[in-house]
Amino acid sequence: IKRNPHGDFKTVEASRPAFHQSQNFAYSQTKNPSWQPGDGANDGGESLKHEHIDIDPYENGRPATFNYKLMISAIIPRPVGFLSTRSGDGASTNLAPFSYTQMMNHDPPIFVVGFAGGFDKAKDSLRNLVESKECTINIISEHYLEAANATSVNAPYGISEWALTGLTPAPCKDVKCSRVKEAVFSVEGKLLDTKEWESRGTPGKKTGVMAIIEGVRFWAREDAINGDRNLIDPAVLRPVSRLGGITYGRLLDGVELPRPDWDELRPEAEKRGLVKPKRDEQ
Repeated sequence: IKRNPHGDFKTVEASRPAFHQSQNFAYSQTKNPSWQPGDGANDGGESLKHEHIDIDPYENGRPATFNYKLMISAIIPRPVGFLSTRSGDGASTNLAPFSYTQMMNHDPPIFVVGFAGGFDKAKDSLRNLVESKECTINIISEHYLEAANATSVNAPYGISEWALTGLTPAPCKDVKCSRVKEAVFSVEGKLLDTKEWESRGTPGKKTGVMAIIEGVRFWAREDAINGDRNLIDPAVLRPVSRLGGITYGRLLDGVELPRPDWDELRPEAEKRGLVKPKRDEQ
């Protein structure tokens, strides 16, 4: 897989505007604050003018890397789990970002992390996680993006990502591996289970591992958490996400939309004749 789409990335980067440090997270209205039941999309029907192309992920001759590129460019933005791990004997540590990361439940707090390749080709993070059954999941913010990205370097085994990047290890209470001190929010995690995936196109080839992790302790920076210790301020967190290719995304704008209440929505829906039974073609 070609990671860098540019021949000389630094030259391309130098041609772009400087980082907009002054841009802060802010709330705006939705595109159509006057939306009513039955109004559909807010683009005036523009999206309906285009046809769709169906893609068979197992089409004869289609490389698996095409599915990878398609999925990471379409399933965006993706949160980045910045995993800190420690080998079972404590002799080695690892720090690496994983964009196949998501929360799945809150009681208990459950997270999943996806690793490329099977157990037979496990890299340091997966090997450490399976051996020690522990990790920390750190949320990457703008102020240490470059350092976090640098941990994905293909350095030889035994090279410390902590030293290489200048990031600061901080102690945990329930796991032995360190959390990232620079992180606004971190989770101490214990491994619950793993699931190894096998290629559909090449039977027998192991292509990935999903780890199911329980969060056993949270760490939040004091200026980011509210008094009840149940909300993180996005203006302080300033999280980054993964997009397609080598692109990261910033969170600079948000819109709020309350979940509709049926008793409030129903009168307008009935007036428009929209309260109908479900049909097979829907």
